[in-house]
Amino acid sequence: MDDKILNWVVLAEKFSASGDPKSMRTVAQEIFELDKNSADGLAIVAESSFYLGNMDEAESLAQFALSVEPNHLRGKLVMGGVAAKNFKLKTQLKFLQEIIDTAHEELKNFRAEFNNHNRQLKFTHRPKTPEDEADQKRLKKKIFIMQSLLFKALCWISNGFYLAGEPARAAESLLEASTLADKDEQAAELYSKHLFLKNYRDVPPMQAKEAARHYNSFFARVTPFKHIRKVFGTERKIHIGYISPDFREHAVANFLTPFLKNYDAENFSVTCYFTGKKDLVTEKLKALPIGWRDLTGKDPLTAAQIIDKDDIDILVDLSGHSQDSCLPILAYKPAPVQICALGYTASTGLNAVDYFLSDKICSQEKSQINNFTEKVLQVDPCCLCYAPGLIREIPAQELRAPMLKNGFITFGSFNNFAKVSDEVLYIWRAILEGVPRSRLILKGKIFSIEDGQEIVKEKLRKMSFPLDRIEMRPYSPDYLEQYREIDIALDTFPYTGGTTTCEALYMGVPVITVRGKTHGSRLGASILNAADVKELIANSPMDYVKKAIQLSKRKELIAAYHVGLREHVQNSALMNAENYIRELEKIYQRLIDSNVKF
Repeated sequence: MDDKILNWVVLAEKFSASGDPKSMRTVAQEIFELDKNSADGLAIVAESSFYLGNMDEAESLAQFALSVEPNHLRGKLVMGGVAAKNFKLKTQLKFLQEIIDTAHEELKNFRAEFNNHNRQLKFTHRPKTPEDEADQKRLKKKIFIMQSLLFKALCWISNGFYLAGEPARAAESLLEASTLADKDEQAAELYSKHLFLKNYRDVPPMQAKEAARHYNSFFARVTPFKHIRKVFGTERKIHIGYISPDFREHAVANFLTPFLKNYDAENFSVTCYFTGKKDLVTEKLKALPIGWRDLTGKDPLTAAQIIDKDDIDILVDLSGHSQDSCLPILAYKPAPVQICALGYTASTGLNAVDYFLSDKICSQEKSQINNFTEKVLQVDPCCLCYAPGLIREIPAQELRAPMLKNGFITFGSFNNFAKVSDEVLYIWRAILEGVPRSRLILKGKIFSIEDGQEIVKEKLRKMSFPLDRIEMRPYSPDYLEQYREIDIALDTFPYTGGTTTCEALYMGVPVITVRGKTHGSRLGASILNAADVKELIANSPMDYVKKAIQLSKRKELIAAYHVGLREHVQNSALMNAENYIRELEKIYQRLIDSNVKF
């Protein structure tokens, strides 16, 4: 690449990183002045068009760039991005993986060349010449460009891997991307997403804890706020703050109202700190008798200062490492006591988070408690309380089990397919083999695209799955109504269902789950225990198969579940909002009464 063009490409990359696609186009025009058929210029305009939302132009220009230079990485990057926008998952993964493989090799060569050059200078003991300086600068620019392209490809491919049901590969892509990020804030965000995706597959507990602990290192420069210990008189209420990006149409909304509606207003006051998108659910929550602060768009320090000025006694984070995490705000310690609850199933690793809300099923043993960097709190009997109806009116369940009209058992899983590990698939195959003529309905976003269905079918074929007994359904707003076609729901593991399990039970469908070894892998068991259907909890994958097959043979019991399970769950601890929040408030009170050093 010509040195002048190289300099312009470096500048274009900087504009790309700063979110300035129009300036990228200006740079491309300068490149065209030097070479009117430059693949770099064409690809830069293509990338700019992609960011500006003109997919047709982006694709056309990227193809043009690749016709000039068939292996042009930026051209492939744009093609991968356009494929993602068009839900061409296989094409997306193909282009982006090619970029990553080539970038790794090129970076290895560039760094080797740079190091060899330095070694030669050191060996010959001669001073650097202007030519030496120019060569090193040129290599540094090439390394910068290649790292930038690799960074984007890693971030983009992680989304593709996740949708394709490969969360482990998505997590590793994000981990590498976090090492290439320019700023601590961006590196922390990518690493946070990496931690979230690690929960989808088995990871040795202590390894998971150390990985979580590393997250704290991204906030080494943050100085936590100091708090003076308060004196609580008989008239002073304990001020609880709840912070989340998910006070909206989100799975977490199914568990929010006990915190915001059923609290003891005589002894507690509540303020919500909202950091996400607004919708009708947001408006419903704002109508409740609580304080409300919109922190959307504010940087972590500013948000933390607002919370600190509100004199919060206990700040409860409801998102953990999930999308648009609020943990960077908690890193400043805006409240003297900070708790992670509800929206995340593992340790945050952040020193500023004092406690993690669990229960006696999820953290029954000392080894499970030791998996957290936080101190573990246990609310009895379950760490969450199901309170549906905030997002939409819940439809009536089908009182007649589908098997009674079909003449065969229909199993189903509406869980995110990223939770469906190979082990889970083998277990499901064993269940189908053990229940003649049975069917399995899978429903989720991956089945909304043709490539997604093909990817799953290819995987199932390799496992000798009976594809004629599998039905793949795309996501749809009426997914709750479709539980009327399911006799028995099958939970995933090690990342079990939360909202999905509660919804299935509420729609009258029994759910088989495995009691795992970590907090997250025991959440399904905790939900079923609180719902008083302990008989559906399996102690191992083989026991899971046994229970599913045995239940399929008990037609009267399945019929009884479909008739009475909703009422049973409504009267269980799983939906007893008053008891749940009272138990939680006892914990809040103990934390205030204890000798915590603020």
